[in-house]
Amino acid sequence: MQGVWRELAGLVLPVDCAGCGRPRTELCAECRRVLARDGRGARRVRPWPEPVGLPRVWAGAPYADEVRAVLLAHKERGALRLAGPLGAVLAGAARGPRAGGGPLLLVPVPSARRSVAGRGHDPVRRIALAAAGELRRAGPGARVLAVLRQRRAVADQAGLSARQRLANVAGALEVRAGVGRLLTGRAAVLVDDLVTTGATLAEAARAVTAAGGRVAGAAVVAAPRSAFESDGARTEALPRGR
Repeated sequence: MQGVWRELAGLVLPVDCAGCGRPRTELCAECRRVLARDGRGARRVRPWPEPVGLPRVWAGAPYADEVRAVLLAHKERGALRLAGPLGAVLAGAARGPRAGGGPLLLVPVPSARRSVAGRGHDPVRRIALAAAGELRRAGPGARVLAVLRQRRAVADQAGLSARQRLANVAGALEVRAGVGRLLTGRAAVLVDDLVTTGATLAEAARAVTAAGGRVAGAAVVAAPRSAFESDGARTEALPRGR
């Protein structure tokens, strides 16, 4: 019900741009342009060090400034209508893995039950559904298959090193009982709002593969700016997230 009330409030209360604070618009044209990287589209990104088992990952935008603010507004402050523009960015990234010529199978990384209850919504699943809608309008189409779940609790990833994050999520995900057959013989694209070290996506890929699925790649809305670079130092501090 929290999500419903937030959506109703957004219809009647004045809002400011989630990215820059400009009044009377939930997302201004300038921040939409930043999300779209000035029309340059999604690019392949590589966290460093790259964890074993991480599939190829595409990201729509660097996780900084306006993009960070928009993602946090959607995830933590319940600005649910931002799922549309964020889904459009994710759709662009999801085209990167090129998992055959048919509809894409999007498998969202699951949020913890306590996080979903506290926020009143599952932000990654909501963005994935918006991305699937965008892909259906523009082709080749997509379906969201929310088959992953957490099999054990994990600690908050904020403040953990890359090695600690790998240990924190190791074995934490699994495909829900009775739905593994939906993955058999199909190429899945893992989707998340953010990649930092890649630990969570590597664990999601392990769980899907263990259930008989095939991971074609992964798509995220954002990644650290350093992950977009082909060379140079990768010393940017890890943001809160995956």
